[in-house]
Amino acid sequence: GERIPTEPPYFPANAGTDHWLYGAPITPPDRFTAVSAGGGHTCGLRDTGTIACWGANSSGQTDAPDDRFSAVSAGDFHACGLRTTEVIKCWGDNQYGAASPPGGRFTAVSAGRDHSCGLRKTGEITCWGHNYAGQTDAPAGSFSAVSAGRDHSCGLHKTGEIACWGRNWNGQTDAPKGRFTALSAGRYHTCGLRTTETIECWGAHGKHWRDSIDYGQRDAPAGSFTAISAGFYHTCGLRTTGTIACWGSNWSGQSLTLAGRFIAVSAGDFHTCGLRTTGTIACWGSNWSGQSDESIFWQTGGFTAVSTGDSSSCGLRAGKITCWGVAGGRVIPGSFIAVSAGNSSSCGLRTSGEIVCWGNNEFGEGNAPDGPFTAVSAAYHHTCGLRESGEIACWGDNEYDQSNAPDGRFTAVSASDAHTCGLRETGAIVCWGDNEYGQSNTPDGRFTAVSAAYHHTCGLRESGAIVCWGRDTLTSVYEESDRGERWVTVHDLTEAPAGSFTAIDADYHRTCGLRTTGEIVCWGYGFGREGPEPGI
Repeated sequence: GERIPTEPPYFPANAGTDHWLYGAPITPPDRFTAVSAGGGHTCGLRDTGTIACWGANSSGQTDAPDDRFSAVSAGDFHACGLRTTEVIKCWGDNQYGAASPPGGRFTAVSAGRDHSCGLRKTGEITCWGHNYAGQTDAPAGSFSAVSAGRDHSCGLHKTGEIACWGRNWNGQTDAPKGRFTALSAGRYHTCGLRTTETIECWGAHGKHWRDSIDYGQRDAPAGSFTAISAGFYHTCGLRTTGTIACWGSNWSGQSLTLAGRFIAVSAGDFHTCGLRTTGTIACWGSNWSGQSDESIFWQTGGFTAVSTGDSSSCGLRAGKITCWGVAGGRVIPGSFIAVSAGNSSSCGLRTSGEIVCWGNNEFGEGNAPDGPFTAVSAAYHHTCGLRESGEIACWGDNEYDQSNAPDGRFTAVSASDAHTCGLRETGAIVCWGDNEYGQSNTPDGRFTAVSAAYHHTCGLRESGAIVCWGRDTLTSVYEESDRGERWVTVHDLTEAPAGSFTAIDADYHRTCGLRTTGEIVCWGYGFGREGPEPGI
């Protein structure tokens, strides 16, 4: 079948409606003995010896055969399992022969992107499939483990040394000297677990050799580990305590971790899965194809809160966060009480008071300080949280001093593009940061709510009236409609209607309020006066 890239930014806008992108909905059974996260799908080995797979199924990679297995490995568009008879069986994409294993008896199998590798009972490694980079040219020797990456492969010699072969643009095959007990070949990097129980990684530090982006997938934390798994731009390890630690890219929330004890961890392209000591599987991160938990993501209704950002939205349902949109398709691990979607990053407030963020972190907007917090607001390139003490803490971009929160005790905070506003315990509003259009010039009076938008701000007075300040006319708003393409000017952004309201929400080019009657009233783009941009 046609190959669909599994990285979220490249998914088609209608991916959620193309049924062929993901397999038939299933709820994974309760008890598993192994889990493997692939490109856009996941496979688990039940305690009965049968395999269940879920997620993307464009090439039949989730159509696991009905047989008894002792191991499973999910690749990009195919998967392989080791039968109890010690014979390998693969399914899914076979364009380059990756799903056509050789005969013989094996003790392990690993599925990569377009190739697969198996460890024979004799200790030799045999690989098959695409060999454009030499990734199937396994060296001679006696091995105890094997791992297939994107276009390279690695084996663990019985002496404890690691040998890698295939593409080496990023140094992913330049294994360091020393003795190891486990290894994992990722997309452009490789990691090994030393006999000292520490992790060492090598290869790409960002996307690949041509990029300067530093995701940090090689920066293993200190501590003792029992297992390692290298994904696309992130890596995860299982500590000797049974907890999971992940590092590297967190674009889809794949490097966040769940509390509890695990016996295995598997890092996929943009999602991660762990096998709990109870035998249940937990997955988090990208969920475009249901690879993290489609029974949760595709369920409708039941939300208690929702937050819309520039390119994605997130909802809170039964303490769980699910996100959708251009930067969405995610399942965020943990139990939450609030969520805030920003420009290209989002943050959630856990029941413990901890703030966790995912998505873009170019300006440090995802590096939340220690809590506890009672509220969070994610903006363009900075984020703010309200501490239990009533103080506000902000982090990320500070070009306009938007992250320099004033002293004092607050009851609410709202962060926008380049300015931030807080509601003091006295009911007064104070704003800081960019003030080019007067968006930080707060009026006097007592308020119960505040909402900061791009170049204007709105507050809800104790009387129920709404007052807005800042930029009233917004030019150069691009519009596509049945009237054609045009630039429009939006008027009356700060002209709030009269009446009594209970809630307020200001956005880039419009504002909405909830009347005491339950009616929603909006003004600005789409609800007020707009006309062609002068000179267009």
